[in-house]
Amino acid sequence: MADVVNLNRFRKARAKAAAAKTAENNRVKHGTPKALRKQSDTERKRAAQEIEGKRLEEDAAGKGENEE
Repeated sequence: MADVVNLNRFRKARAKAAAAKTAENNRVKHGTPKALRKQSDTERKRAAQEIEGKRLEEDAAGKGENEE
């Protein structure tokens, strides 16, 4: 027979893990100097523009050139 499990304990553990993850992200975000944050934002935007520039265009029907 299985043991009795307290579900509230699991819910609290899951919430605690989520809070720890959020706290880690906040430490990274707010713990870096402003210059480094700007630099990483600029690099991320530049990478996104580069990827967008290499994207193949589709016609109005939503099909590519070789698709029929």
